[in-house]
Amino acid sequence: MTEHLHTPLSDVSKDANYVASPTTDSSEAKKDDAQTPHPIFVEVQQNCAISAEQLKRYSDPDDLPTDTRTAPDLDVGFGQQRALKALHTALDIKASGYHVFAAGENGLGKRTIISRLLTRIAADETTPDDWVYVHNFTDPRTPLALRLSAGQASLLQQQVNHLWQHAKKRLGQRFRSDQYQSKIEAIKNNTHQKESQAYEVLNAEGKQYDLALTFRPFDNKAVFVHPSKLTVENEGNDNKAAINNHERTSTAEDRLEADTLDLNNNANIDSDNAFGDSNYGNSDYEAELSNFAQKNHMQKRLSQLTIALEQLEDEANDAIEALHRSIAQRALEPLFTPIYEQFTAHPLVIEYLKTVFSDMVTHVERIVNGDDEEFVTAALATTPSRYAVNIIVSHTPESGAPVVFEDLPTHLNLLGHVEQITQLGTVTTDVSMIRAGALHRANGGYLLLEASHLLEHPYAWQGLKRALQSRKIKLSSLEQMLTLTGSLSLSPAPIELDIKVILLGEADLYYELLELEPEFDAVFKVRADFHDDVSRTSEHELALVAKMADIIDYADLYPFDSSAQATLLEHLSLQAEEQDRLSLHSDLLIKLLHESNRHARLDDQKLVTADHVTQAIDDMDERSGYLRDLYWDELKNGQQLIQTKGVAVGQVNALTVVSYADSEFGMPARLTAVIQPNIGAGEILDIERDVDLGGSLHAKGMLIMTSYLRALFSQHHALNFSASLAFEQSYAQIDGDSATVSEGCALLSALANVPINQSLAITGSMNQLGEVQAVGGINAKIAGFFDACREQALTGEQGVVIPMANVKQLMLRDDIIEEVKAGNFHIYGVYTLSEALTLMTGLPIDTTNKKDRYRKDTLFGKVLSRLMLWDENQNSGDDIDDEKKNKKSKKNRKAKHHKKAPKRKKDTLKKTKKDPDKTDDKQISDAEQHSGIEKSIDYQEKIRPVDIIVDDT
Repeated sequence: MTEHLHTPLSDVSKDANYVASPTTDSSEAKKDDAQTPHPIFVEVQQNCAISAEQLKRYSDPDDLPTDTRTAPDLDVGFGQQRALKALHTALDIKASGYHVFAAGENGLGKRTIISRLLTRIAADETTPDDWVYVHNFTDPRTPLALRLSAGQASLLQQQVNHLWQHAKKRLGQRFRSDQYQSKIEAIKNNTHQKESQAYEVLNAEGKQYDLALTFRPFDNKAVFVHPSKLTVENEGNDNKAAINNHERTSTAEDRLEADTLDLNNNANIDSDNAFGDSNYGNSDYEAELSNFAQKNHMQKRLSQLTIALEQLEDEANDAIEALHRSIAQRALEPLFTPIYEQFTAHPLVIEYLKTVFSDMVTHVERIVNGDDEEFVTAALATTPSRYAVNIIVSHTPESGAPVVFEDLPTHLNLLGHVEQITQLGTVTTDVSMIRAGALHRANGGYLLLEASHLLEHPYAWQGLKRALQSRKIKLSSLEQMLTLTGSLSLSPAPIELDIKVILLGEADLYYELLELEPEFDAVFKVRADFHDDVSRTSEHELALVAKMADIIDYADLYPFDSSAQATLLEHLSLQAEEQDRLSLHSDLLIKLLHESNRHARLDDQKLVTADHVTQAIDDMDERSGYLRDLYWDELKNGQQLIQTKGVAVGQVNALTVVSYADSEFGMPARLTAVIQPNIGAGEILDIERDVDLGGSLHAKGMLIMTSYLRALFSQHHALNFSASLAFEQSYAQIDGDSATVSEGCALLSALANVPINQSLAITGSMNQLGEVQAVGGINAKIAGFFDACREQALTGEQGVVIPMANVKQLMLRDDIIEEVKAGNFHIYGVYTLSEALTLMTGLPIDTTNKKDRYRKDTLFGKVLSRLMLWDENQNSGDDIDDEKKNKKSKKNRKAKHHKKAPKRKKDTLKKTKKDPDKTDDKQISDAEQHSGIEKSIDYQEKIRPVDIIVDDT
């Protein structure tokens, strides 16, 4: 018995209401009845037909502005009242953690709406304070953070820069002045005079011991020597001149060196050799010893004098430093006094300036000399880093709160960082290299971030969370975080944080963050949901026209007339997949406006019309239709097997949507069902699922359909079959439950051996009660099958069967609507699977008689008939096999009996002769009995089981 039957196309009637009957009869009357549509089919067809007026909702250009130049003013929060209400709630609460996650699809214009709203709110708010970092003279590794009123940071930086320039110039002038030089000379002369007097006193004391004070030429050190060892040249000179000039000849140098060595090293040697040498006597020895003691005494006196002279030199240096400080103070005080007066409202700034003043006075020599890197201006700066005022954030007074969007939210860009410079292999940094982050710039205002971008960068979320929880911005080295070590760097003082952060992202990302980040809900306590569409009312249509006008003005495009506006609104309804809804995707609208403006410019038109918008839509559709064109090429070449006319058993044209990247289009797919009778207990093999090409939603739809069928027939008869379902020529992933109705039609067609009209395609989801539910992508699905039918020639019988719940979502192309009006294409909406099956098969589905049994001419009645037929055939086959087995066994027993008892054979023959009638009757009875069984089987095969369980009335 064939379960997968393809009816020849020649058997299909050209009448739109014709449905082929599964049985044929030789009489002409039977043929006429077979071609006559069933009344129930006619009724269902009339009730389910969708009129052309229901296929699209048009906008009346007369209800719209003449062109976008006369459009009403834009309402920033149009269509997003729920989100804006949540946003206002978060902004009004100053408690910690009331930050916002704006959830919605990309392209809705969330950032634009929020930015405009925040800009309006921020304009009336107080301008936040400025922040600067300055050098910490107590702990240079920890720069100080100073807070100033708005606009004061730039003023402080400017004043300090001017202060440095004037201070350096004035100090240079003072230290080059004659007055300064004369004071220095006076200090030096006074010190020199005291030194000379001390040397003279010591020299006079040495003369008492016949010793002269002189200076060694090689180290200019004062020593005492015998006068005889001085040069002849110096003997006539005054000792004062010798002491003052510290001049010695080479001869004196040699003798002085020899004399010093003699005094320090040879005293003991002379003492030891005095008694053994005949040249020395006791008197000479005593004289030499006395001379040595005198020299030693004077040398000690000289050492004491040296210490006193060093103290005298220190006093001179202190006097010079005191002079420098005095000069610096007198020079700098007039420069600092005006700055003090400008920042009297900021005590910390006054304290810092006083510290700068003290530091400049203390290091005035290094400033004037300019030989120290700390007091030298860098290449790209006007002030040494020691006195630099690094502006972290500065605001214009009365400018309101800042609104900042950070498009690259890395850890460094959010929290700021400290730069470093490498010179000759040495890495250095200073307070001038501290760089602000987005939190610094938005402090006191609002910061917008893309949530997905934030999560892409290491430690960015952790840094943001820590700052919002502590309400302080603390710069930390990312190098130390990544390596757990790091080079010595600055650790700037933290800055107080007062900010509202708005994260922008999709709803799925929000749920993932809630699940994976335990503290996320504590930091972002408010969720603002942005809608994808808005109800299509006259008020909202005008609001969308105002949005168009705003985009047109911003982009400097040509104005759009009322017909162009209407066409755009209709396309936005198509994108929303709802007649009574309008899409709010700004990206799509902006793209359409720009491309429509291009076509108007190419036509040398200054006003954009509906034709230009239509051309732009067609261009966009063509650009994204590469894969669709490949499919249609395969359909033309016969590589894709799609049948749009005729009938077939267990075969349905299912409507699907192909989505790839930004390309989405509808296409029909052949769905087939095959039945294996008397194998299994109603199991249905989902081939797509078993090969991992079917998704979970597709599997759910299959299970729902299976449960429905089991509940439908198992109460009447056991399901003695197994089946398999597959999408033919499908090699990609399949998901969704929109093919559930298609699968039910194909399976029931195969079970009942009733053909399905291939001129119709069907889509729809189904629940366990047999009710048809709405599906997505309905417009693309209809367009896909319509294009396939047009490719294979429209016959006037083709159409689609869709859920009645999807009728309000129809926004079909105008060419499809024209063919529906002409009767060349049909669209039906159904509520139940039974209605869909009636349209597909032309038969009543589940009508019952008074005994609540399915009539034999219904689809369900035919299914039950076949289930019982398969059961009867199985049982009859088993009876025949048992009879043959018994007959063979009986013959074997007879043969065995004849071999063992030959004598009894004769007796049996004799008895047979005596009573032939009895033997003949027995043999005839056996033959008749066997023949009767065969006749009974033949009779049972000819009788249809449905005649037994179904009442003809």
